[in-house]
Amino acid sequence: MRLSVIIVNYNVQYFLEQCLLSLREVIVAEDSEVIVVDNNSTDDSCQMIRDKFPEVLLLENNSNLGLAKANNKGVGVSSGRFLCFLNPDTIIPDNVFPNLLKKATQLPHVGLVGPRLISGKGNFLRESKRNIPAPLTSLKRLLGIRTRFVKSYFADHIQEREIGRVDVLDSAFMLIKKDHYLSVGGFDDDYFLYGEDLDLSYRVKKMGLLNYYLGNITALHYKGESVDRNADLVMIFYGAMRLFYSKHFRSNRVLDFMVSVGIRMVSFIHSFKDFKKNRREVTQYYLISENEVLSTNIASKLNTELVRVSTIEREDLGDKNIEIIFDGDFMSYLEIIKQMELLNKQNVTFKIRPADCDYILGSDFSDGKGEVITF
Repeated sequence: MRLSVIIVNYNVQYFLEQCLLSLREVIVAEDSEVIVVDNNSTDDSCQMIRDKFPEVLLLENNSNLGLAKANNKGVGVSSGRFLCFLNPDTIIPDNVFPNLLKKATQLPHVGLVGPRLISGKGNFLRESKRNIPAPLTSLKRLLGIRTRFVKSYFADHIQEREIGRVDVLDSAFMLIKKDHYLSVGGFDDDYFLYGEDLDLSYRVKKMGLLNYYLGNITALHYKGESVDRNADLVMIFYGAMRLFYSKHFRSNRVLDFMVSVGIRMVSFIHSFKDFKKNRREVTQYYLISENEVLSTNIASKLNTELVRVSTIEREDLGDKNIEIIFDGDFMSYLEIIKQMELLNKQNVTFKIRPADCDYILGSDFSDGKGEVITF
């Protein structure tokens, strides 16, 4: 088998269903399999997979193993020559895997490859390409220092739409040959959540392979759906950074002390942050669809007027708070993602109604939970 796509799920039934729907179209053309490792979800994720996606290999854990262990468990039953690690809060257009696999076989000394990721508002996610956070880089980011003399956290030497070598890719969507993955020992189980992609990227580089960012390939990552952001998870995040630093960069006591203190300070400050987001008031809704019944159902649920159109232009959006809902039965995910980027404005948000589903979903921000509305 050519490709194994591995998804670790935890209580994101609706986002997972949309992800699997987008994959269903893509996977048909490839010699591939989809493996979902569920970390003891309490929603109906597993039943949804059994009912709607019998072709998916489902592994059900009796406890939350974390991301690294669950991914490794998925690899253990995989059959593909290539492994793709994918978050359940992603959408994969139908042109992604053919292009991604082509580059993974053509680029020299390739280790990990990853695409350009955008958010639920159509914004580029800079964490799609990062540098290794060496001690001074970590200190610069933690303290918000601006200087050209220390490498930045993000790999800004590669333009957003370019193809180039980078240190670190995002585990929300990364691909690697299975042989290479096994050679470096896979994800480190010491990372429960966060940091596992950083650690794997670094070990792949140390093995002499090159990690490539593919800016000409785009996928959507809602971000914040796979985990519920709160103060405890902020502590886990900075704990993962301390783990990475202690494993790979404990060589200078002064810098080690400074970075360690910086991490503790920032994690303490973030522990007081309010991660609850208030949904803004939308003044105009548009549904891009030809389905009049769907339009009526959504308008009734939202208890508001809904304008149904077959197309919309950026100049038509004005300055009102607008929400655009895309009908997955009317548009492909490739078309939807292109429209999100074209219509991207500060006053515009997006929802998607996946094909043949009775809900809409989306996320207006990257550091908190999105929204699912059933009808």
